[in-house]
Amino acid sequence: MQAIFHGDHPALDLLNTVPRIDGELVDTWQSDADVLQWLAAAGVVTGAARAPAGLLEAGRSLRETVRRLVADKKAGKRLDVRALNAALAQGRRHLELVEDEEGTSVLAARYAADTPSQLLAPLAESVAELLATADFTLVRKCEDAECVLWFLDRTKSHRRRWCSMALCGNRNKVASFRQRRAGEA
Repeated sequence: MQAIFHGDHPALDLLNTVPRIDGELVDTWQSDADVLQWLAAAGVVTGAARAPAGLLEAGRSLRETVRRLVADKKAGKRLDVRALNAALAQGRRHLELVEDEEGTSVLAARYAADTPSQLLAPLAESVAELLATADFTLVRKCEDAECVLWFLDRTKSHRRRWCSMALCGNRNKVASFRQRRAGEA
């Protein structure tokens, strides 16, 4: 299944790895390789040739931790960050000075990727950044009644309602149009 990246933040895209398809929640991660492929597509890891054993279990565990933390933050509850902090503690990274394509020197974070926890550490950092700095009035669930996807509303007007205008937005606008037309008849 194609990865869904409508969240406008890696932490929310992580939650969106369990979409509702034909009325059923479907976990798009079924193997260690699926998780590694998603991490690469999300730009979280680069260069990892194979998925270490246990990546699926570790990824699902992080995802459920994030799901609970995002829901609690949205509800204004106090956050239990112990599991997230444990994931953050597993990361080993260092900074490296590199030249970008224009020849400008930039700092790049380099992460160890020997274990599932180390592979997931950049994603855990992204989650922590979201929880610490995001305006949670702009972290939303799609307004489609059947959709379970989350997004960070980065629009100028902050009126985004749908995970994707092409998917849920269009479906709802067409349904609303048909309903209005039926009422006129």
